[in-house]
Amino acid sequence: MSSQALEPFVIVAIDGGAASGKSSSARALSERFNLLHVDTGSYYRALTSELLAQGVDAGDIPAVTSALGGLRLGTRVDGRSARMEINGRIAGEEIRSREVNEAVSHFAALPVVRQALLAYQRGQADVARARSFRGLVMEGRDIGSVIFPNADFRFFLEADPAERVRRRAREGQEDSIAERDRLDSSRRASPLSCPAGAVAIDTTRLTLPEVVETMSRAIASRLSPA
Repeated sequence: MSSQALEPFVIVAIDGGAASGKSSSARALSERFNLLHVDTGSYYRALTSELLAQGVDAGDIPAVTSALGGLRLGTRVDGRSARMEINGRIAGEEIRSREVNEAVSHFAALPVVRQALLAYQRGQADVARARSFRGLVMEGRDIGSVIFPNADFRFFLEADPAERVRRRAREGQEDSIAERDRLDSSRRASPLSCPAGAVAIDTTRLTLPEVVETMSRAIASRLSPA
């Protein structure tokens, strides 16, 4: 039996606001430790894009509920990333549009939407196991508090709002950072907050390698680099 077969399957939860460094850090950890990477923000964006395409308004709960009932969710593994299929289709760059940016927090605040994705998100651990990954690294806003509160490692990334706006601008994207923070932090269903016991990391003045190294030191106590 190989030494890798004897290693535990680990789950890494990374939470934080927009442009705090979640995605870049999660991708780097995925590569370093051969973990399946799950970007739950892209799931909510894809779902938002689909609902908008159907003409559904976030304020019309019966319409949202009805639309959700007609969606088939699946997973397509692309390299080390788990991408969500909606009715057999993978969403494209439209999930980064201004329209989706402005609407995603409103849809994500709805309990019916969060409940619709809860089991699906947790099920990505089974996808990772079935594909022989050594674990799962999942990023979002309620991973360490709701999706995987017992994750082996839980991190919360934060950064100065002005710095996060600059990061988005460098990526060529427009994002209402302050407004999304307000909505995500004040929603009644799974609000954005640092989970008790999670390791908080302020990334404002840290480079990406420094952030990744901080998290890697902890994970390496359980897994050797791939």
